[in-house]
Amino acid sequence: MDLPAHDDDGIFLPGGSPHDRWMRLALDEARAAAAEDEVPVGAIVVVGGRVIASAHNQREQLADPTAHAEMIALTQAAAATGSWRLEDCTLYVTLEPCPMCAGAILQARVPRVVWGAADPKAGAVESLYRLFEDTRLNHRVEHVGRVLADECGRILSDFFRGKRTSR
Repeated sequence: MDLPAHDDDGIFLPGGSPHDRWMRLALDEARAAAAEDEVPVGAIVVVGGRVIASAHNQREQLADPTAHAEMIALTQAAAATGSWRLEDCTLYVTLEPCPMCAGAILQARVPRVVWGAADPKAGAVESLYRLFEDTRLNHRVEHVGRVLADECGRILSDFFRGKRTSR
């Protein structure tokens, strides 16, 4: 599904995706993760043209298998809005959500997700599964993928290349 050709303020941005500016903020979070030796995935939540949550992977730091960028950002967004129903939010994440994160997004009633790099090993939006479009579920999520995909993928590739060479 493609999202409308405007940003959350209703402004069309010619010469690039309307989602680029938000994805660049998610990429800042991914870089923060890499600096902490975490898998560099970042996420932000936007409502009405304003960032209400920003997070990055913290599985190593928190010793928590659920501490994915999306999960942390959803928790922050729920606290910011005072509701678990994030019905007015757009989630931007640098990597296609995994099944756990896609499930949480569905449970939180997030209506829109914009993601960067595809995840052929764990992607639950297009690569392996299509959870956001599963008619057996009671909620659907509009989504657009591959926004700044090269840059989102490069930060992951560089991180894992560094891991392999430092062994």
